[in-house]
Amino acid sequence: MQSINMLFLGKGRGLRRLSLMHFSGQWTLLEKQEFEADMRIIKDFVSEHEELGLIQEIEPHLKRLPYESSHWDDAIHGYRESERRDWSLANRSVLARISGSAFKGKVMPHVHILDLAEEGVIKPHVDSVRFCGDTIAGLSLLSDCVMRLVKVSAKESERRVADLLLPRRSLYVMSQVARYQFTHEVLAGDESWFENDRVVKRRRLSVICRNEP
Repeated sequence: MQSINMLFLGKGRGLRRLSLMHFSGQWTLLEKQEFEADMRIIKDFVSEHEELGLIQEIEPHLKRLPYESSHWDDAIHGYRESERRDWSLANRSVLARISGSAFKGKVMPHVHILDLAEEGVIKPHVDSVRFCGDTIAGLSLLSDCVMRLVKVSAKESERRVADLLLPRRSLYVMSQVARYQFTHEVLAGDESWFENDRVVKRRRLSVICRNEP
């Protein structure tokens, strides 16, 4: 796994660093530091082989379901979802790594699977406190995407936005400040840019773990 919140490109003297977070708006240095502590991205959290193993176990259950055009809170469009508690031995090992990295082992037994179609979107929302606690961890499979977080109830002059590049096979861990004080969304294909680079969003599977409310 590569360094949290950083992607390194090139070799030798040509090595350069690309942050996986881009901030815009009225951020202080302290606010950025607090946000980065509570919004981690771990690149290459799973290998290609582990990704394939997860997909092979998830796919037979999802393919029976139609894609939905609306969600109970109108937050998601173009999606299928499921929950799983029982996994193969190999995939239990992956989930145990997520539990240890994000929750120190204290994770809800049911894992949420979200299948977002290529044209699907996740609109700005804050996850309900009825269904999960202070931490959400999501494994991104099949596609890169851009997640945008916007400070809740801020005046336009105090707007704070963080765009996150979530590479395929990365894990994000959203807790505390990022969890409660910011909406989050996955940008639609035609809006999927990170800084000056276009990020091609295809069909995306998310394996999402949570702790108790």
